[in-house]
Amino acid sequence: MPGKILAVDDEVDMLRLLERIIKSKTGYDIVTTPSSERAIKFIHKEYFDLVLIDLKMPEMNGMELLKKIKAIEPDTAAVIITAYGTVESAVEAMKLGALDFITKPFKQEQILLTINRAMEIQSLKRENRRLKEELSQQRDADFIVGKSPAMQSIYKYLLQVAPSSAPVVITGETGTGKELIARLVHKHSRRKGSFVAINCSAFPETLIESELFGYVKGAFSGAIKDKKGLVEEADNGTLFLDEIGDLSLLMQTKLLRFLQEGEFRPVGSTITKKANVRIIAATNKDLEELIREDKFREDLYYRINVIKIHIPPLRERKEDIPLLAHYFLKKYAELNKKNIKGFSEKAMIELINGSWPGNIRQLENVIERAVIICQKEEIGPLDIDPLSKSVQTPFGQKDISSISFKEARNRAILDFYYHYLTNLLTQCKGNVSQAAERCGLKRQYLYRLIKLVGLDPDNFRT
Repeated sequence: MPGKILAVDDEVDMLRLLERIIKSKTGYDIVTTPSSERAIKFIHKEYFDLVLIDLKMPEMNGMELLKKIKAIEPDTAAVIITAYGTVESAVEAMKLGALDFITKPFKQEQILLTINRAMEIQSLKRENRRLKEELSQQRDADFIVGKSPAMQSIYKYLLQVAPSSAPVVITGETGTGKELIARLVHKHSRRKGSFVAINCSAFPETLIESELFGYVKGAFSGAIKDKKGLVEEADNGTLFLDEIGDLSLLMQTKLLRFLQEGEFRPVGSTITKKANVRIIAATNKDLEELIREDKFREDLYYRINVIKIHIPPLRERKEDIPLLAHYFLKKYAELNKKNIKGFSEKAMIELINGSWPGNIRQLENVIERAVIICQKEEIGPLDIDPLSKSVQTPFGQKDISSISFKEARNRAILDFYYHYLTNLLTQCKGNVSQAAERCGLKRQYLYRLIKLVGLDPDNFRT
């Protein structure tokens, strides 16, 4: 949608010049008036993204007009234009909310640069408002999928295939939201049972079988009573196997038998059980490459790879970042009981321009951290830096002279967490249980700290 500009100047020639420049060099609409009083009527009547205001006018000077415009419509951007520019008047204009202060005579390039910058900021503000309204009205988690063409295409495909019982393989980098897509497939399916998830890389080979198929009392040391497996829990529902590429060949064989026959035996049992389960598998690895390396069974691959969904990384769908950022902001502001209304324009631009190697998971961690350390009603670029960058920046190298002691202390603590946990996870090769034992913290608390600083244990596994 094109923006709209109002120009107010008692010199008709100046209005004609501004109108000619804006109409010939931009796609914005412009309304001009030599009267301050008329300008106020325009502001009451319709919304303008930007008002260009002459400082010296007979009816009402530019500062007074600026005050009245901001009182009527605080979100309208304003630029003061004058032939009588001083440092004092420029400072006063900025205090009253002016975006910029330009002295006459000005170059065409200068005024166009200012106008385009102002309109870009206003466009971001409009988008922020739209996203907030969408979030406040949204009751269905489906919207988290994203608004980019790629994700909307995936969503439409998902709705087509969900009602079937065919197995699904979801591929994509770590943190792209594979489990979310799996849950949506289950949600839109006809299955009445539960959605049950397991991370295949989180369990050693000796435990994964008992987790999937259960066990009977006395099957092994510590099996003091029968335990139902996840396959049985997912009966008439969906079993989500995350990181299926990490399953051992032996477990792949047992999983294949279950998929072919719909039957399984709990560990230590002689009784065969049945379960009607839809399998959705996810991986960030190339399963075809694993087949060539004899690390993944080809027959299992063809059994599960009936429907394939590939999720692109966040860096390839930057249109989704504002929506996701606002969703996570709302979530963590409520969780931490903080009144944070949104993101500054610079912060949002930085988020959009981030490389996001950790994808949505990294974005969520960065927003959670920003909410925790933010001391204002709006998240700024310092709140999201440095963890939104692909390369971490040590706290000690940041300019912290403009922030409070409390905020500086919080940043120092978080920076310590980041560097300490990076070294710890490196030594323990991403094994959180081993890391917790080594540093003397409870596993759940350590995992929360890891998440807080935006680290992913999977990235430390070798």
